Amino acid sequence: MLEKRRIAIFGAGYIGLVTGACFAKLGHDVVVRDIQKDRVELLQNGGVPIHEDGLGGLMAENADRLTFTLDAEEAVRDADVVYVCVDTPSTPSGDADLSRIWQVVDALREARHLAAVVVKSTVPVGTGARVRAAMDRAGLQHVGYASNPEFTAEGQAVRDFLQPDRVVIGTDDDPQTAKLVGQLHEGMDGPIVEMDVPSAEMVKLAANALLATKISFTNEIATVCEATGADVERVVHAVGLDHRLGPHYMKAGVGWGGSCFPKDSRALRAMASNSGYSFQMLSSVIEVNDLQPRRAVQRLKDELGGTLRDRTITLLGISFKPGTDDVREAPSTILASRILAEGAAVRCWDPLARPLDTAPWSSSTRCATPLEAMTGADAVVIVTDWPELRDVAWEQAAAAMARPLIFDGRNLLEPHRMGSLGFTYMSVGRRTVRGA
Repeated sequence: MLEKRRIAIFGAGYIGLVTGACFAKLGHDVVVRDIQKDRVELLQNGGVPIHEDGLGGLMAENADRLTFTLDAEEAVRDADVVYVCVDTPSTPSGDADLSRIWQVVDALREARHLAAVVVKSTVPVGTGARVRAAMDRAGLQHVGYASNPEFTAEGQAVRDFLQPDRVVIGTDDDPQTAKLVGQLHEGMDGPIVEMDVPSAEMVKLAANALLATKISFTNEIATVCEATGADVERVVHAVGLDHRLGPHYMKAGVGWGGSCFPKDSRALRAMASNSGYSFQMLSSVIEVNDLQPRRAVQRLKDELGGTLRDRTITLLGISFKPGTDDVREAPSTILASRILAEGAAVRCWDPLARPLDTAPWSSSTRCATPLEAMTGADAVVIVTDWPELRDVAWEQAAAAMARPLIFDGRNLLEPHRMGSLGFTYMSVGRRTVRGA
């Protein structure tokens, strides 16, 4: 039988809100604390500040067990467990910025009633030891500490939390805290894997680095396919049938983005460098990804006579992946910036991405529909593989464009069909098809 706990969550972002809503669904009382006043007020009034499939409904269904506050003391007052879900953005050096972690730790100095502090934020290996030492100095030696990294993918985070591949719990010779954190997850369908804190911290970084490596490797293969006439889609399909490799994350395109892969890859590389090791393979993975949107711009230039000046280029998709409104480190940002720098105008469409008033989007035109965005354009770039793009009236779009040219940065569409509609159709790792 579930032992109901009161959980205080610091951070009302993608991880904190999903974690809070899911723990509430599992029967716990949850209070979420954030420092952004507008965000907390929105949450207190029943709003949801981010788009995540199923999250709004889950929060509404469990509203009686979910509260939100700006006050750290209020959040911790009756809590059994504190979950740290604040962001750890990259510094200019690539290291993780842990300042928000330390702000939470400072807020817990008088919380001697706690049973445990659990860090879910992605942190460098060794962070747990430093947090443990800070807790000990504050007189919290009796409060347990655990690392419980998150492995949720944006767009399906609720499902990933409630039906995880694994729940990793890291403690250092503290079976009581490990048991407590495991009990918080009762009702979920997934195995619990216990280990030491440094290993738990490394698991998250290693998993994201490996996934990023598979994508960058596939993009390297795609470049070779373009040079040799092979079809990367056929190649990776056959490669993915090998049970040792699998098809997941072997998708050619304009690169990965979001809040995890770029930040975590840089953080792992920086952590290795700080330890005196040059992580050359990971550096190459990052470099390949950085080049992908730039290669797309160069291919457009080559197709349009060597220049984009005075052209109009449409970007279909702004968010870094479908199913989310998150634009952090999205390839669209590099694409729009480079296209604008080449002297072209940028139009864009996305069904979810939040309105942006910063560069490069402040210099771009946001349109309500894909067809509106494409009308009069000299080229279209598919940046995010939104499923609805498959159902666009492409024949109508070809007639509405100044030049029917598509660069499909996600290999979303079928080349020969697009050629039959009159498009010059370019993609990643496949031959260019030219319409009549």
